Amino acid sequence: MENLLLSVNAVLPMFLQLAAGFVSQRLGVLRREDVPRFNKVAFRVFVPCLLFYNVYESDLSAAVVPKLILFAVCGVLLVCALSVWGVKRFEPRPERRGVISQAIFRSNYVIMGLPIAQALVGSHNLGAVSVLIAIIVPLFNFLAVTVLEGFRGEKVRAGTILLEIAKNPLVVSSVLGILFQLLHIRLPGPVEQSVAALGGIGTSLQLFLLGAFFRFEGLKRYVRPLGTVTAIKLVLIPAVLLGTAAVLGFRGVEFVALFGIFASPTAVNSFTMVQQMHCGDEELAGDLVVSTSAFCMLSFFLWILVFKSLGLF
Repeated sequence: MENLLLSVNAVLPMFLQLAAGFVSQRLGVLRREDVPRFNKVAFRVFVPCLLFYNVYESDLSAAVVPKLILFAVCGVLLVCALSVWGVKRFEPRPERRGVISQAIFRSNYVIMGLPIAQALVGSHNLGAVSVLIAIIVPLFNFLAVTVLEGFRGEKVRAGTILLEIAKNPLVVSSVLGILFQLLHIRLPGPVEQSVAALGGIGTSLQLFLLGAFFRFEGLKRYVRPLGTVTAIKLVLIPAVLLGTAAVLGFRGVEFVALFGIFASPTAVNSFTMVQQMHCGDEELAGDLVVSTSAFCMLSFFLWILVFKSLGLF
């Protein structure tokens, strides 16, 4: 019963915030077309404040775990390589290949992984999660551009991708947090409180906006790819990679950090990237975000119940 209550308490607040966004969109309070603009504000202001503050307040000696970082990076690279191999073998339509591959390996780590970590281990124990975000988010971006451009037949420019990664607000804020920690720099009290308050808006706002992004009308057109990707993303990948992590001895905050990477749904930015680059089926990209995000409420609940019962966090 204790494990069941933990699962409910971790997932239910996320579900209600998503539902609030969806209802607001259906009532016309917020249009789906407005979501990218508000999401940009959250991405550039609120979430960077949250990541900076998490690292700023954390114990870096406990947050930087080489074994954890190595496992996370290798896991993402493995999933990416297998997804590219799989779509080449089983997806005949070129315009869908890059979209499906990206949806499989690119997780919604910040919007979904971060709040679930907060619910499981508390907001003051997220140093390892924030450090991983500074590493995994740029890796996701680099791989996504490489895969999408590769399937489109375009030459991948590494310098351009690295420059975009260097300007990523999530990366910049996490690195600044690390520097403040290493140099023992403390912000003035009012500034520190303001950063914490702004960061507190980040996850709730992005969950609300993700709910407002939901649109189920088009899901019937892509039943097979949506079902396949959702099963791989929410069942197969967590079972294999998190099962391996458990065997290797990851526990507590470290396991929760990996849970956020490998059990989260497809990143919202995957749809935005396909749309901006004009490099694939945009409708499929959006529906993959909706499908995996909707079903992740159930998968989160079940995986938390299983892993908590096994004493992994």
